[in-house]
Amino acid sequence: MIRISRPALLTALLALSVTACSQQATEAPQAAAPAAEAPAAAPATAVDLSAETAAYKTWVEAQMDDLLKATQAFTAALKAGKLAEAKKHYAPARLFYERSEPIAESFGDLDPRIDNREADLQKDEVWSGFHAIEKILWTKNTTKGTEALADKLLNDIKELRAKLPTAEVTPELMVQGAVDLLNEVSTSKITGEEEIFSHTDLFDFKANIEGAEKIFEIFTPALQKKQPQLVTSLTERFKAVNTLLDKHRDGGGYQLYTALSKDEIKALAEAVNKLGEPLAQMGVILQ
Repeated sequence: MIRISRPALLTALLALSVTACSQQATEAPQAAAPAAEAPAAAPATAVDLSAETAAYKTWVEAQMDDLLKATQAFTAALKAGKLAEAKKHYAPARLFYERSEPIAESFGDLDPRIDNREADLQKDEVWSGFHAIEKILWTKNTTKGTEALADKLLNDIKELRAKLPTAEVTPELMVQGAVDLLNEVSTSKITGEEEIFSHTDLFDFKANIEGAEKIFEIFTPALQKKQPQLVTSLTERFKAVNTLLDKHRDGGGYQLYTALSKDEIKALAEAVNKLGEPLAQMGVILQ
């Protein structure tokens, strides 16, 4: 879940701080500084990007279709009491949600119902969603107690998919969404806080990068006309992050985050922050 406050407009997006990376060489993993917020006022988008917003919405709808199918398989395993199978489905199912958060989180309380972490619960808030199930699966090593949570999660995903056609997708949402996805990597994936029980953080890490990269891909033709050097920089830096992530592949998935050394985590953090610098400049497309 994207937990960084979202400014309304985006023409002055600033780069992510690289400071946190250097600290990680000697300390436990820490969150990198998120991108700074834009000023409160800015002119409306001056270019027609309706084709780009339509393409992004279509892509997210496909992700939500896959999320629903994956969640159905996950919850079926939970209700059948198949612990190993449920654990196997958990992280892959989350990929589709993590890629699509710029839109998925726009529907009121659906995002926290689906993706809230225990650390983010408010007083007297009822905990539900993926992470509530994750805790039971990995700390109690059982599916018992997940049945009602499974039903609610599946119903919430169905509600999200049904509401998706009503989402208002703007160029501003896409640009800010890409930055927020990267901020999420730097604040909760790098530190290992997102999947604190299953340690499957690298799945989420990859999905957030893919979500930001998809937005960049859709905007690339327009960016190429305005700032080709930015396209070159972003292409190189997305490749650098993805190359590092590929080193931690394990079969069809990824290593547990706890298997990474401090140096490996530092390298990922540095690559993310280097990507954040040019990614934050993508707001030039709105001018």
